[in-house]
Amino acid sequence: MSPRPPADLSKVKRLSIKSRPRKVKLSDFAKPLGKKASSADFLRSLPDSLKAADFRRLIDLIIEAKGKNKPVILLMGAHVIKVGVSPLIIELVKEGVITHLALNGAGIIHDVELAFWGITSEEVAENIADGSFGMTRETADFLNQLAQESAGEELGLGELVCRKLTNASPTNKSFSLLYGCHQKAVPVTVHVAIGTDTICQHPNFDGAFWGERSYLDFRILIESLKDLGNGGVVLNLGSAVVLPEVFLKALTVARNLYGNITGFAAANFDMIQHYRPNENVVRRPTMTGGEGFSFTGHHEIMIPLLAWGILGGLREHTSPSEKV
Repeated sequence: MSPRPPADLSKVKRLSIKSRPRKVKLSDFAKPLGKKASSADFLRSLPDSLKAADFRRLIDLIIEAKGKNKPVILLMGAHVIKVGVSPLIIELVKEGVITHLALNGAGIIHDVELAFWGITSEEVAENIADGSFGMTRETADFLNQLAQESAGEELGLGELVCRKLTNASPTNKSFSLLYGCHQKAVPVTVHVAIGTDTICQHPNFDGAFWGERSYLDFRILIESLKDLGNGGVVLNLGSAVVLPEVFLKALTVARNLYGNITGFAAANFDMIQHYRPNENVVRRPTMTGGEGFSFTGHHEIMIPLLAWGILGGLREHTSPSEKV
């Protein structure tokens, strides 16, 4: 016999399953797709829980922002370009969804190389062994010549690069974010951290010029954030440090200059969730009002799904959250 008497479970107070709410219900479950399913059908087929519900909600907010002529600001790391989703971002620009594109220095390097030569991204581990990593002459010359070519002009780095690339009309310009944004008059700002980009390794790099023009782009970004409140959206795609830090500082200056900027949505997409994007884009900026989202997944999968959902929703004039 047990040294201690066991609890008598015959005395427990039981309840009907119908007497208490439950977190999971059949109406939230995924739904099979038909043979001719659209993007909106796909989104509605997702289960109405956790990240699937958040994903639909974010798409709703982006579509609503476009309908209200509110900003949709895209902060984008360079890896997003390397995995081949630029054509989808360009389509969002053409459809009037993206109203401002903020890149780091590596972003313009990859975009320029793809536009002119159709290739980019070195084997770093191999090329760093002999000191040849980042020593590509053509890329550095194209970008570093901006200092001499734009002397006397008060234009930001993004505008200068977009203009130069557009005027050069490279073979693969249809794949270029810089070209696509310039064609639709969507501002591009470039936020460099001197020493982090391969063009800094070349003798014709002018640190004073790049710093000055990137600082002008910082001020241009501040101005783009002015109308973000009450329905705008900020998306951070794959920038772990530089752009989240730039955004936080730009937002605080915008609030200092223009008053209360709240009630916007902020989302972070990355294959790994990092501290700065979640704190400086998603959480802190929305604490006084707004919605924050974090999605973990590979860009080459998540961004096509995001773009498909947005464009499909716009074309079908329906909300992806309207359940069938």
